[in-house]
Amino acid sequence: MKLKITVIGAGSEEFGPASVHDIFLSDLLCQQDLEVVLMDVNEESLPDIQAYAEKVAKELNRNPIITSTSNLDESLKETSFVIIAIELKRYHYWAQDFHIPRKYGFKQVYGENGGVGGLFHALRNIKSTLEIAKRMEKICPEAWLLNYTNPLTKVCEAINILTSIKTIGLCHGILAGKYQLAQFLEMDEENLEVTASGLNHISWFQSIKDKNTGEDLYPKLKSREKQAHWLAEWDEIALSRILMRTYGLYPSPGANHIVEYIRWAGDFLASDKIQFFYDPNEGHPWETGKIPTWVYSLQGNPTQVPLYPEKDINLVFELGKGDNREIIFSREYAIPIIEGLVCGANNSIDAVNVPNNNFMPGIPEGAIVEVPAIVNKDGLQPQKTEELPEAILALLRTQVSINRLLIEAFDEQSKNKLLQAILLEPTVNSYNNAVSCMNEMLAIQKDVLSEFK
Repeated sequence: MKLKITVIGAGSEEFGPASVHDIFLSDLLCQQDLEVVLMDVNEESLPDIQAYAEKVAKELNRNPIITSTSNLDESLKETSFVIIAIELKRYHYWAQDFHIPRKYGFKQVYGENGGVGGLFHALRNIKSTLEIAKRMEKICPEAWLLNYTNPLTKVCEAINILTSIKTIGLCHGILAGKYQLAQFLEMDEENLEVTASGLNHISWFQSIKDKNTGEDLYPKLKSREKQAHWLAEWDEIALSRILMRTYGLYPSPGANHIVEYIRWAGDFLASDKIQFFYDPNEGHPWETGKIPTWVYSLQGNPTQVPLYPEKDINLVFELGKGDNREIIFSREYAIPIIEGLVCGANNSIDAVNVPNNNFMPGIPEGAIVEVPAIVNKDGLQPQKTEELPEAILALLRTQVSINRLLIEAFDEQSKNKLLQAILLEPTVNSYNNAVSCMNEMLAIQKDVLSEFK
């Protein structure tokens, strides 16, 4: 059968090649009459990713039709699946998301999904992804939209509420949590059978079992965690350890994401002192154009660099010029989902982000939740999970309310609704500063935001 997959954001250094690998490594998909369209608004990136895709297809002895375009409408014609991961001037705006809320006394950490910065990140990407979804309504209304764009929950909820497009949000964060469990338990990940639910970037493992014996591994995990050295991978797991000790369940994926949703969690993240660090006396990075080094965590000793680097490193991704990266499956979930929906493969997916339809008790219906799923010839079947403890549900419900208010603010272009969402943010501790921060962010990002009144 004819199968067309459109990859939007294909010029990305990581997302594009990973998508190419996953598609062409799938025997089931390559047995179809397959066409892959690589779309990116950056025309300069297209020749390289096109050449790389052709190179990978040849190495794997695949014979798909491969095209590339910067024209969105052209990429969407007769497509069955649209996979997107997009970001506009990522670190330029992230530096604003991170530093401006801090200027007003809000302990912004990371700034990708949570805090005031995360709300503005969402407003930018909701605008961009909705433009794609709206064109899909006109050109390919029956196609699936598989979204990796962050803030994932907010973006997916906006698409679900404001369009008719079938959307699944996908993230590999659950795999990071699973890896951490394996380290504590000193087991292979493949031998762990887990069930987790929550919201994206703050999911909770409700069941951890030995896949071979069925043994409940939570007692062993809690015992092993107590024995582990406190400083081991501090930036990644110290917060998760405290959360399990307090609430009884281990969260996922790691501190840098979870910390965005919890007021006191900054006590367990040391890297926030140097994330996007710069000397303000030399000018703000979004003014000078010199975006500071982005430090995700202290893992890997990010400060252990030469005092005087030999030269500025300009990372140029030359896909079509001999990139020799290993062709391996990324472990992302888009392709297993397509295999199930198109080919009838019976695949289990650790985490999908979908509207709640009694999948997560205690969370409002319709809110985007992260739950496991099965996908096969009968379609995508998100699985119902057990109710989480009330303390965790209370934390998640606050974020659900923030998400809904933010989408209403976007749809109505309402500053008042936006302010309501900001004032619910756990990091916000001052009404006056919340108003001032909102106004500054709206002004400095007016070139990429809708006008709010």
